[in-house]
Amino acid sequence: MATSIQLAACDQPLLLLLLLFTSFSLSCFSHQQYDQHLITSQWLHVAPLEEQFTAATPAYAASTELNVHIPKWSSSREDENGAATLALKVIHRDSPYSPLATLLQSTPQQLLIQRLNRDASRVEALSLKAKLSSLAPNHGDLNDKVSYTKGTLPQSGFSSPLSSGFKQGSGEYFIRLGVGTPPKDSYMVIDTGSDVMWIQCAPCLDCYEQTDPLFNPAASSSYRKLSCKSPVCAMLELHGCGGAGSNHCLYQVAYGDGSFTAGEFSAEALHFGGGMTARVAMGCGHDNEGLFTGAAGLFGLGGGALSFPSQMGRRYSKVFSYCLMDRDREGYSTLEFGGRGEVPRGTMYTPLIRNANLETFYYVSMSGISVGGQLLTIPTRAFLMDESGGGGVIVDSGTSVTRLVEVAYGPLRSAFKAAARGLPFAGGFSLFDTCYDMSGRASVKLPTLSLHFEGGAELALPASNYFIPVDSKGTYCLAFASTPGELSIIGNIQQQGFRVIFDSASSRLGFVPNQC
Repeated sequence: MATSIQLAACDQPLLLLLLLFTSFSLSCFSHQQYDQHLITSQWLHVAPLEEQFTAATPAYAASTELNVHIPKWSSSREDENGAATLALKVIHRDSPYSPLATLLQSTPQQLLIQRLNRDASRVEALSLKAKLSSLAPNHGDLNDKVSYTKGTLPQSGFSSPLSSGFKQGSGEYFIRLGVGTPPKDSYMVIDTGSDVMWIQCAPCLDCYEQTDPLFNPAASSSYRKLSCKSPVCAMLELHGCGGAGSNHCLYQVAYGDGSFTAGEFSAEALHFGGGMTARVAMGCGHDNEGLFTGAAGLFGLGGGALSFPSQMGRRYSKVFSYCLMDRDREGYSTLEFGGRGEVPRGTMYTPLIRNANLETFYYVSMSGISVGGQLLTIPTRAFLMDESGGGGVIVDSGTSVTRLVEVAYGPLRSAFKAAARGLPFAGGFSLFDTCYDMSGRASVKLPTLSLHFEGGAELALPASNYFIPVDSKGTYCLAFASTPGELSIIGNIQQQGFRVIFDSASSRLGFVPNQC
């Protein structure tokens, strides 16, 4: 027997789909309120994109909190056993609280189109990275690609596709922390698809626009250049030595669209709330070119040795989690490290899969997709990683729209269309090919949609995580798309409203709703 949920039954109206792809608050719509195996439909409040944005954000302007002190952006604590937990606030780049708010000056629909364009570039680069990793070794050396002399900064002629990470320009979420001593507040993009942390540095050969002043390593007492013979330097996929007798480690990270960052690899202090300081290896970029905007650099959360979780693994047991929302009631969501003590009730786990050719990405074993409670007929091979490391499914913070290989996306699209055949079809929009005209409707009944994983874990998506507004006319689209390669990606729209737990220590990934 099917059960339906009317959002109007909550004590207060829900403002769904806030800015662009924002996930609605789950305080009323809770996964504990119904049996997932009985539900075949759910209701979604409908409003055009601009109307929802206006209702959620009375004034679209930069927040006065943009220059708050670090303790308000992060905190750290230790439990009775001495285990450390570090928590950082996270904001979406398109949020009015974002440092880009005064720079963007765009309508919600323009922001959406820009986001989808960035997303397409990121997915293309990510797929290329995965494909190349299955064909060739990852590590390289800059010594045969560029020669440094004193006072000379890296040029753009030595970019390589076999480098860590991919286009940072599509990274969607920012944190704020202090860099150097004394600490200089800086916005950093969080990215589970990259390892190397870096920040723009003075002097700058070519730097993109950012909201904070450039970091000056000469003004930091904790800044130290690393030797090109150091073990840490050798961990870089592309590395080299400075010329003219210098033995300083040089780095470059290239991204799929030709963007790159290059400069000196260094050891520097990062400052968080509660007096917590971490000394990490990171890039000091003197040449940073491409579609990098707003943030001072990148905060790598990937699975490789140089990411922040890996470098801090001894203290935080290589466990971190986030809950991605454009804004909660205070305008922020959280990124947390450590805290393995109490697991939130209802957390479901699935194994993390290691790709020996590409340690950066977080692969999971996806077993299927169900629509309206019915498991779709999808070939077993659709979600499998092959012997060379190609294909498979990853969970990524910087990709917005979940991408599926065509043999999986095709059945999903067909099943959704069949279940929504009573709705007026509106063709496609940007990368979406399954859209509907919802103008004049206050709510719509939709089939449930779940992603299934090895071990029985099920990610039951709220309607706002897969049916989203795209314009001011009331057009809504199925928020999935086919991938250009063999790699499937679970994007941040589908993750919104869930706490996603990356537990590399136990080789598992967990997720639980209502933990933002």
